[in-house]
Amino acid sequence: MAPVADSAPRAAEARLAEAVGLAASIGVTIVHTAIFPLREKRPSTLLGEGQVAAAKQEISDQRVALVVVDAALTPVQQRNLERDWRCKVIDRTGLILEIFGERARTKEGALQVELAHLDYQRTRLVRSWTHLERQRGGFGFLGGPGESQIELDRRLIGERMVKLRKELDQVRRTRGLHRKQRERVPYPVIALVGYTNAGKSTLFNALTGAGVYAQDQLFATLDPTMRGIRLPSGRRAILSDTVGFISDLPTQLVEAFRATLEEVAAADIILHVRDSAHPDSAAQRGDVLRVLREMAEGPNPALDAGWEGRVIEVLNKADLLGGTAALPGGDATQGIPVSALTGEGLDRLREVLDERLAAGMDMVDYAIPASDGARLAWLYRHGEVLERREAEGDIHIRVRLSPADRARFEQEPA
Repeated sequence: MAPVADSAPRAAEARLAEAVGLAASIGVTIVHTAIFPLREKRPSTLLGEGQVAAAKQEISDQRVALVVVDAALTPVQQRNLERDWRCKVIDRTGLILEIFGERARTKEGALQVELAHLDYQRTRLVRSWTHLERQRGGFGFLGGPGESQIELDRRLIGERMVKLRKELDQVRRTRGLHRKQRERVPYPVIALVGYTNAGKSTLFNALTGAGVYAQDQLFATLDPTMRGIRLPSGRRAILSDTVGFISDLPTQLVEAFRATLEEVAAADIILHVRDSAHPDSAAQRGDVLRVLREMAEGPNPALDAGWEGRVIEVLNKADLLGGTAALPGGDATQGIPVSALTGEGLDRLREVLDERLAAGMDMVDYAIPASDGARLAWLYRHGEVLERREAEGDIHIRVRLSPADRARFEQEPA
């Protein structure tokens, strides 16, 4: 069910459809849906008394075992609703955590999900079950109050979270080393971002020929994947597929998946993949940009101030709207209409990527002794050779290099 406040930024029907998709993506069978307008949020149950009663009747009639409330519930609200409805109740945060827990495959993904889940569960340790009220004996001979079960659970969760954060720090250091290794190669990095189910993994597969898992479901990709691609000029680049964004992403996951999103921070180009056929496409665009702006703000920003200049929008799923000709755009400022499924528009996208990468490079002329094959080979490997001619024992070469590669080449002793 989807409680909707008067100030909701998107249509209630769209929010409900997204919640149904989230639940169905982990095998939940949907037997009933409802939209409840909220004039005010009740501290005890979120919903009004009449709404709680109406939902209770449906739950009883349909013999429902699980209710998903597409909103953030406080621990007290969740407990009260479970008592009243006599079934399991989870909120939007709990549902997304369940999905992430099922989909994470790499060690990093599993650690991030467990940390986020523990952070969420720690706030849910309310005194709603008898075993949480039992007292354990103290360590002295005279006994004493000791720890209640709820206090022990909270302490154990805290200790586990400390351990997980240390392991994640090690993962981040390892990722940083890998990034430095790529900088030595170096190939430019193109990161795919976008709302969940916008078609990022399908586009990733279409551009790279990889077999990354891609399904018409929310959060099909959780772990970052990277592959090499070759652009029309012959220039090589690294394409990175990242986790999808979603509105009202749980705060626990924003922090826990910071390491995953660091691939975006290191990218030379950020490809914002949009589902152009979705009725809520504009609102989804706003959600993605909001998260990126949050990454660029705060005391420890993960994105530099100029990140917006590196974004190119890709208007995906054009096949559902009659093809790329039915969509405006076609350049880096308006967006590139494509269909990752049929391949239409991908050649134009590759050209735009090539043009954008070339715009940030320096065109330089060098005269290199013909005997210096190593330096010539280096230029061919790291740059785009535009012209070559021989004169007076030297090879005169015009090459396009990134500023970092140019500095590296010119600092090397001749």
